[in-house]
Amino acid sequence: MALAIAKDYRTGRVVGFAATAALGGFLFGYDSAVINGATSAIKSLFGLSDLAIGFVVSIALIGSAIGAWFAGTLADRFGRRRVMLVAASLFLIAAIGQAFPVGIVDLMFWRFIGGAGIGMASVMAPMYIAEIAPADIRGRMGALQQLAIVVGIFATGLVNYVVLLSAGGDARNVWLLGLEAWQWMFLSMVIPAVVYGLLVLRIPESPRYLVAIGEPVRAAEVLRTIYTGDVNPMVADIETSLAGDHKPRFSDIRGRTLGLMPIVWIAIGLSAFQQFVGINAVFYYSNTIWESVGFSESQAFQTSLITTGVNVAFTIVAIALVDRIGRKPLLLIGSTGMVVTLATLTWIFGTAAVNAQGQPILTDGPDIVALIAFNAYVAFFAATWGPVVWVLLGEMFPNRIRATGLAVAASAQWMANFLVSTSFPELAGISLGLAYGIFTVFAILSIPFVMKFIRETKGVPLEDMGEFTGARTA
Repeated sequence: MALAIAKDYRTGRVVGFAATAALGGFLFGYDSAVINGATSAIKSLFGLSDLAIGFVVSIALIGSAIGAWFAGTLADRFGRRRVMLVAASLFLIAAIGQAFPVGIVDLMFWRFIGGAGIGMASVMAPMYIAEIAPADIRGRMGALQQLAIVVGIFATGLVNYVVLLSAGGDARNVWLLGLEAWQWMFLSMVIPAVVYGLLVLRIPESPRYLVAIGEPVRAAEVLRTIYTGDVNPMVADIETSLAGDHKPRFSDIRGRTLGLMPIVWIAIGLSAFQQFVGINAVFYYSNTIWESVGFSESQAFQTSLITTGVNVAFTIVAIALVDRIGRKPLLLIGSTGMVVTLATLTWIFGTAAVNAQGQPILTDGPDIVALIAFNAYVAFFAATWGPVVWVLLGEMFPNRIRATGLAVAASAQWMANFLVSTSFPELAGISLGLAYGIFTVFAILSIPFVMKFIRETKGVPLEDMGEFTGARTA
């Protein structure tokens, strides 16, 4: 089937809809990284071990995996917009709960709730964007999700740093209204959560969801807000791709390969490799990493802020390239760059002299090389694997299994994130060189995975994706 595409579209309208959906990514980045500034304070306040603080940080990721798992089913039952509103509500509740914990148990509960919101947003943004964006700009629009994530991470670092300085340089210091600085770090999430919810109320429902629930007239109305040409052929093609009396369910993605369709396993592999190269260890523990090699708390904050700035800048590079160079070439470039930079960090941390606590001591020379390699690693990830994986997850599945397949892949991504984030403090406690060596191995393995299993989807209409990827559902 060759999809009949209305060629003329309103770019500004598409960008507006996509940017609103991507705000879920902003909260995703903000909520997941805000703990970085509060980690030392929470560890001190509750007297936690390295393993315990690792679990406090990572429990949000269990919530994310569960939120992502159910997001697809909820999206097919209640619509994309309603699930986005639920995610915004969970962000808001978690922000307040984490700022005022009674003890460590309820702090973990609120982090779990916030994680569920992150998981839902991580599925909804790429799904909605892929379903409303024209094929020739779908990659750039999909990459807005990752841009929003990294801007959220940068905003978190900036807000945390301002709060820390305003409170006298210690997150345990009492600041405004009798609250400690780390509490204000969590409370700062309230504003973006409210803004996200209000903006979601102003965007239309996905036309593909509307067709799926038997409302093609409403779907055509939404498409007319995007396209200037005749949208009736588009509605007809969507109806064809969703033909049959069928309600989406998890059994749709079953296959002969270990119980799942090959395209689902490929998506799970993409998600796992994105996490196993260690990127979130950077953003959850970057302050701790730099403090462990001799930086002051203030210097560690400044260094982490530079890193998040690099992350934002190179995500913009990805947006410029993803629809020109394509998805697969960018992944291969990113993998190669990460192998080199991670191997450099492995060598520096693994060969550095250590102090009495077994932590590496970086002297003049190696510390500069480490900073350059660290930020180059982030740059390669940000320009490639960070946004491209989300673009692919949003577009690689046929219409009938998109919600379910994306939910499973995103859930797998969060579980991989959990494994990395929980184990990193212990691995780093043994040796930072060991931790980065493991990340290097996964970066190496990602190259043959991409070469063998990833097909270029640049410019392929969503309604043709099943034929293109071999993931036919009928």
